[in-house]
Amino acid sequence: MVSKKKKKTSQPRLLKQRTVNSFPISFFNSHVAMLRGCYYIGIVLILGSLIMNAQAAKEQMKTYKRVMLKMSGEVLMGEGEYGLDSSTVKRVAEDIKQVVDQGTEVCVVVGAGNIFRGVAGAAEGMDRTTADYMGMLGIVINALALQNALESIGVQTRVQTAIRMDSICEPYIRRKAMRHMEKGRVVIFAAGTGNPYFTTDTAGALRATEMDCDAIFKGTKVDGVYSADPEKNPAAEHYSHINFMDVLTKDLKVMDATAISLARENDIPIIVFNVKEKGNFAKVVASEGKFTIVTN
Repeated sequence: MVSKKKKKTSQPRLLKQRTVNSFPISFFNSHVAMLRGCYYIGIVLILGSLIMNAQAAKEQMKTYKRVMLKMSGEVLMGEGEYGLDSSTVKRVAEDIKQVVDQGTEVCVVVGAGNIFRGVAGAAEGMDRTTADYMGMLGIVINALALQNALESIGVQTRVQTAIRMDSICEPYIRRKAMRHMEKGRVVIFAAGTGNPYFTTDTAGALRATEMDCDAIFKGTKVDGVYSADPEKNPAAEHYSHINFMDVLTKDLKVMDATAISLARENDIPIIVFNVKEKGNFAKVVASEGKFTIVTN
């Protein structure tokens, strides 16, 4: 009987060859897959960053429906040392008109440092309560002057005072003030809060809260908040953005502590800008120019 020789199959060799030959291919494919994954992850991160930046820019460029303009009485005296400068009052009125023409509702709180400051009177021995009430009357004088300047250029304006003076202005009524602004009128809040020992900064923050303002625009003689007085220290750092707690802890004198706390509790941003520069109020409302935003 002739034995049949089994033919050797080449299958194991082929399997071995495939195994050997497939090693570099799989190694290469795994690296390609890894690189492809890194590529997609990079794209996702870049897109996420772009979206976040766009959202931040949108927040920075947000439009304001209703704003509070808070400025000191010294702004209205121009280059003088006391009282009112008619050309300066007119220029401030024109700046407010630009913002109103942009479709933003505006209310105003102004101080009386150009006429009388209650703290200064108290420092000279005057009763503090009496001195503060005198300062409130000075605020009414500034409010009437600003009202006259606004109406002379065609801006309807109402003055509401925390102390009743019915023959010259309206008493403060919240819903009536809001209705005035809805009709496009500028409302000037005079006589502070009507109480001694409270500054016009606090009055501005209080009225902004009551009026549901989107922001408080604090008009000063400098273009924002600095780490020190820029007029005394040229190396002072300008802050484009700062939070309320830093303002309080660093005692940066943006507004008094009561006003800062009130704005912080009600999440109302404060924008500090140079109100002495012509047309700057409208630019800052449009998120242009140089200023500082104070937020939570």
